[in-house]
Amino acid sequence: MNNSDHKRKNDNGHPKEDHEGHQDHHAHMVADFRRRFWISMVLTIPILLLSPMIQQFLAIAGLLRFKGDLYINLLFSSAVFFYGGYPFLKGLFEELRDKHPGMMTLIALAISVSYFYSAGVVLGLSGRLFFWELATLVDIMLLGHWIEMKSVMGASRAVEELVKLMPSTAHKVKENGDIEDVKIDEL
Repeated sequence: MNNSDHKRKNDNGHPKEDHEGHQDHHAHMVADFRRRFWISMVLTIPILLLSPMIQQFLAIAGLLRFKGDLYINLLFSSAVFFYGGYPFLKGLFEELRDKHPGMMTLIALAISVSYFYSAGVVLGLSGRLFFWELATLVDIMLLGHWIEMKSVMGASRAVEELVKLMPSTAHKVKENGDIEDVKIDEL
């Protein structure tokens, strides 16, 4: 009897489905979003401090300006765009490949436009920088996905625990009124 012919049973005699690999995958994804969020968040701090609009808002305009500051802002923004934005960029290609654009397409489009436009401004185009908007959008989206995935994983675990409580047999009432115990799988 090979491994596929033998089904493991849980405590109630139900076939035990192998969700451990699935749970490990989700746990890895939760950890990945958490790591990307915190790294992107740390990289966002200098982006905010070097942003002319944020400097004006904080009434420190010109205080943190120096030669090459825009290139440093481009460098930090590039790290946030490519590292923090990777799940959304990957999702864009998956959604387009499947011909079902969705939220990942929208997020990837927003961060791509703000990144490439702002990079063009740093390299000589006239316009405004949107690096801080890019970074904060990536941070918010990573945080949202992290929380969502963590919640889904917790709900999945709760459902699995409920399934473990299900009995393995049921009482079947025959036409003559007798009660027969029948395995749930046979119903």
